[in-house]
Amino acid sequence: MMNLQVSRLIAALIVLVLCSPLVDAQRMPREDVVDIPAVGDGLWLSNVFQSGMVLQRDKPIHIWGWADPGEEVTVSFVGEQVSAMAGKDRSWKVSLPAVPAHETPQTLTVKGAQQTLTLHNILVGDVWILGGQSNMEFELAKVENGNLEIVSANYPQIRILTVPYGQGPEMKKGFARLHEFSSWFGRHFRKGDWNECTPEVARELSAIGFAFARRVHKASNVPIGVIDASRGGTTVETWTPLDVLRKLDSPTTQAKLASFDTAVAEWDAEADLQKRIAQHASWIERQKKEGKAIPDDRKEAPTDLRPGPIGNHNYPGHCFAGMIAPIRGLSVKGAIFHQGYNNAFDGSQGAEMYADIFPAMIRAWRTAFDDPELPFGILSLCTDGYPQTRDNYCEKMFNAGIEIRAAQYQTFLKLYQGGDKHVGFVSTYDLRRRWYHPQLKLPAGERIARWALATQYGFERQVEWKPPMLLGMEAADGRLVLRLDTDVNDPQDGAIEGFAIAGSDRKFHPATVTWAQKGRDNRGRVQYDRKQLVLTSPMVPEPIHFRYAWGRNPLANLQATGNKDLPFATQKSDDWRMEEVPLGVLEGDATLPISRGDRNKIVQALREQDRQRRITEAKLLIDELEAN
Repeated sequence: MMNLQVSRLIAALIVLVLCSPLVDAQRMPREDVVDIPAVGDGLWLSNVFQSGMVLQRDKPIHIWGWADPGEEVTVSFVGEQVSAMAGKDRSWKVSLPAVPAHETPQTLTVKGAQQTLTLHNILVGDVWILGGQSNMEFELAKVENGNLEIVSANYPQIRILTVPYGQGPEMKKGFARLHEFSSWFGRHFRKGDWNECTPEVARELSAIGFAFARRVHKASNVPIGVIDASRGGTTVETWTPLDVLRKLDSPTTQAKLASFDTAVAEWDAEADLQKRIAQHASWIERQKKEGKAIPDDRKEAPTDLRPGPIGNHNYPGHCFAGMIAPIRGLSVKGAIFHQGYNNAFDGSQGAEMYADIFPAMIRAWRTAFDDPELPFGILSLCTDGYPQTRDNYCEKMFNAGIEIRAAQYQTFLKLYQGGDKHVGFVSTYDLRRRWYHPQLKLPAGERIARWALATQYGFERQVEWKPPMLLGMEAADGRLVLRLDTDVNDPQDGAIEGFAIAGSDRKFHPATVTWAQKGRDNRGRVQYDRKQLVLTSPMVPEPIHFRYAWGRNPLANLQATGNKDLPFATQKSDDWRMEEVPLGVLEGDATLPISRGDRNKIVQALREQDRQRRITEAKLLIDELEAN
């Protein structure tokens, strides 16, 4: 009881201080463990607005919060002043004119009938959203060379905000400022505060976000704000508004929504509680019978009613409602997004759904931030598992994560080729580690920063970002010829790896890759067209399709020529489902999702493909040696 009274006293004092005239609004020291609610009493600013933040330059500045119904609120910033009246729901919002970048700290005031809130040390520059799941969230302190970056992370004009976890179903009006436990990382993080980038703060920041912000800031010489709105273990559908999902003309998406709707309708919270009570009683009886102690925290039977499926953070639309909705309407420069792992559990159906939803998600985010041309950078799904080799090549092609990665590239390609000048893409499959949280995050952040610098900051002549693109494919004389838009090679000047080809039997095998010949020079030496690749395999006499980087941790090394660090993206020319490759393993059309038994049949068939190829290659080598 005493602890409760103390907590209430501390909370009351905080509200008293925050509601006093001319205070540094809602700014609490980082070490203070008292949480601040999303919406408080009296004159209140949304927690996205704080001292030490960055506001977006060259766009109208939207500010919002809450006050007493009918109360007039006046917001002043850099010589501009705008007023609004609070509605019946206490909400108010104003829009200040756009201003250029300000490196000198500015002050913003919010004046109500009896209170004035003052925000200090505000910079004006560019604000970027970081979205996705744990590989975007993965903090700087845990990545390769992270400590080197941390000790030098003194960037007072980079400001950082991490949005606390939140979820639907209702759209959240704001977020709290709190200490939040992360099960992914096994510790508490301070979330909801804007902070200057110091070594102490940077160590908890997304490593990708840090590398991105550092590069963009140093190149542009404007203040940079990053808002990390990522959450581990999330799916693309949870980052998309539910009403947007319901409008999609997609059988796979509608089937997913129907399964969630059915689960919610069938959930019986009371029956679940009674089941858990019975399980607890059985456990207590067993402990006593075996003479084991019963911990104090497990003596009492459960009394809580669980929310069931609606409490799942991956319920469609939930993370958008809980983490994007609280900041929607904020003027920002753009977003970068790194996700896909949790959509890779549903086979080709999951990949088909991803291809349907991802473009809609991008449109929804652009709508949320009031910019139909909002720059949006995509980082492809990272690696997972042991590396693909020539010995296990075919077996490693059977993985839905590859399909997700290809769907991400195709989403980019369709938007880009459709005239979208503000969408970007970088591959990360070559930043390989076996763990599904590969710790090579800094190079990934640098790659997506190159896209931003080239397309948004005027460095297109100095910095290249676009991956090599396929222009066309021809099949003839037992080979496939691919035409690309730029010269390509292996950056280590070795054999080009990563292509597989197949005939009508859908049996893919790794291809031998050469450049097309275009003639000879005046000394008789062969000249090669390094924009054209010729793919062949003794195992595939009549190839009709190719796949590239088709492994979760792929054997692939093709990049644009010239030390540009621009990998050729994961892609394929066929439209075959992974459960139907190769032909003839399963009887008739595959029923999706396939059973574990059918999955094992496919894997065994692919292993046999690898075995037969190794035997054939060994015989060819023996024949060659004997001939010489």
